[in-house]
Amino acid sequence: MENKANQGFLEKIFHLSENRTDVRTEVIAGITTFMTMAYILAVNPNILSETGMDRGAVFTATALASLAATLLMAALANYPFVLAPGMGLNAYFAYTVVLQMGYTWQMALAAVFVEGIVFIALSLTNVREAVFNAIPMNLKHAVSAGIGLFIAFIGLQNAKIVVGSTTLVSMFSFKGAIEAGTFNSIGITVILALLGVLITSILVVKEVKGNILWGILITWLLGIICELTGLYQPNAELGMFSVLPDFSGGLHIPSMSPTLFKMDFSGLLSLDFLMIMFAFLFVDMFDTLGTLIGVASKADMLDKDGKLPKLRGALLSDAIGTTVGAVFGTSTTTTFVESASGVAEGGRTGLTAVVAAVLFGLSLFLSPIFLAIPSFATAPALIIVGFLMITSITKIDFSGLTEALPSYICIIAMPFMYSISEGIAMGVISYVVINLLSGRAKEKKISLLMYILAVLFVLKYVLL
Repeated sequence: MENKANQGFLEKIFHLSENRTDVRTEVIAGITTFMTMAYILAVNPNILSETGMDRGAVFTATALASLAATLLMAALANYPFVLAPGMGLNAYFAYTVVLQMGYTWQMALAAVFVEGIVFIALSLTNVREAVFNAIPMNLKHAVSAGIGLFIAFIGLQNAKIVVGSTTLVSMFSFKGAIEAGTFNSIGITVILALLGVLITSILVVKEVKGNILWGILITWLLGIICELTGLYQPNAELGMFSVLPDFSGGLHIPSMSPTLFKMDFSGLLSLDFLMIMFAFLFVDMFDTLGTLIGVASKADMLDKDGKLPKLRGALLSDAIGTTVGAVFGTSTTTTFVESASGVAEGGRTGLTAVVAAVLFGLSLFLSPIFLAIPSFATAPALIIVGFLMITSITKIDFSGLTEALPSYICIIAMPFMYSISEGIAMGVISYVVINLLSGRAKEKKISLLMYILAVLFVLKYVLL
């Protein structure tokens, strides 16, 4: 009787029968989505800690931001989409804004916070859709593909598969590691990372649920076996630490105080700060809209005009999630494309999102496990996620050179210039200039907003 009452309550809130689903299907879909994206709990602290941020605090911030934003998605839109700090955006935060441009992570958090506020304002108006429509579709696909290459490159570096050399980069030398006596500390982890890529690839091919997470866990387990047998020897001086979870402090939630409310707004009015904020906003904007439309079309959620009925509520939950995440101490929170895995399992309502959100909450108590996962185990995840993102390149129309060349420039600029924002800037500038000077601008109906964006990006290079 109680079970029927609960089902009736959930039916009333999530309109399950109207969306052709039931409680069991939604629960399985929620678990599936969480499994496919739980890797972010291990990867995000690894990436953001490169900036000097506390890994434990970032872990807690990641889990809580994911929980809050995903619950908002369920409440405001009743969609089965799950949110978390986004891949690519966290890399931009750490490797471009902080490590390359020299900003403090506190200033980077401030940029994310301001971006979230702007995002909220845009989500409450029609500006968001106007900007989305202004950017050519081919360039949107190019941004996604370029981020994929950038993420894969970072994964190869984190695993030390690719290292700096006289030719700028080269493959790790096992012979050199043996001669230097570092094979058991670094060399063995490179082998484990390569194995991790193969293992994860096989799991993806086999369509195993949670394949990326399983790839991380299996690679980590191999690392634990290597440490227990003495094959892997931690060396703190080389940045190689123990891969065994530390339960000495018991199962507890790491304090968020090292990152909570640590935003620094001192550079708020500088042109550089505005460009960083805009880059966060741009990537978040198109990543979110692309994911929402892509996943929704698979679930037959789009109306006859190809629009998403509750788009504003979905965008608003994403925007508020980003703002809350910045306060907690993590990079931009966005809708995950892995939500497609839950949709494939039949998830159609916010109940799927609620289940995933609850699991993010429960993961807070397992921090010693997630924080012990080493970068050589999460690197294969970055490389495979890079593959998933670069598949967007197949959607680019290469038959028209005025579309293909700017897309190509956008894609190669990201990994080669080691910056997502440079890729976006190069893509927008080249699109406008190539079409304008080849006499195709009128035919392409390039919007005024595209011209404004191109001028702003050119001014950035002239003035900065």
